[in-house]
Amino acid sequence: MIIDRGGHAVGLTADVTDRIAVDKCAAEAEALLGPIDILVNNAGVAGSLLPLWEADPDDWWRTIEVNLRGPMLFARAVLPSMIGRRSGTIVNVGSFAGIRAATGGGFGPYPTSKAALVRFTDSLAASTDEHKVRVFTISPGLVHTAMTEAIDMFRSVPESEWSAPEAAATLVVRLATSTGTALNGKFIHVNDDLDELLREAERIEVEGLYTLRLLNLNGAVA
Repeated sequence: MIIDRGGHAVGLTADVTDRIAVDKCAAEAEALLGPIDILVNNAGVAGSLLPLWEADPDDWWRTIEVNLRGPMLFARAVLPSMIGRRSGTIVNVGSFAGIRAATGGGFGPYPTSKAALVRFTDSLAASTDEHKVRVFTISPGLVHTAMTEAIDMFRSVPESEWSAPEAAATLVVRLATSTGTALNGKFIHVNDDLDELLREAERIEVEGLYTLRLLNLNGAVA
């Protein structure tokens, strides 16, 4: 589709948990297409749906590796160039599962990895802000994919509650422009009104909204 519309595209594959493979993939992409301006860390797996005491620990940990080590390795691979150019955007694809406790005893590694991804995002954003590199987490909503189609709990969800993949793509493009600068480091859902968030950007920053935080009984950040 990209080529059909006059753009340039290449297909490269890599195990996102393999440091050497990731570095090679990023280098090949730059050699073929030029400097990487936008990195979208979208690779992810649901992992074990079993209660922890029944799950294979290696399978459980593999989910953490794919969903957290993968984004870390790819960010590490593209950041030197972005920092050198003082320009770039990294978007980590998270999930609202990362801010809710897993229910039913299962699904543990997925929300654990996504919660860690949110903290990884805002920490990385804080350390790269002076270099003009922006980092975001987005939730694409519930999207029809091979992963979601294989999970029984989603089969009863009405079609009206699913999100189109194009909505996440549009959000990524908007965040990658200068428009998104005011929301650097934040966790944004595809259904959020981005224009409203931008209008409230100062309040969001001051009050620590749209990120992970712990509130005490007085409603203050603990």
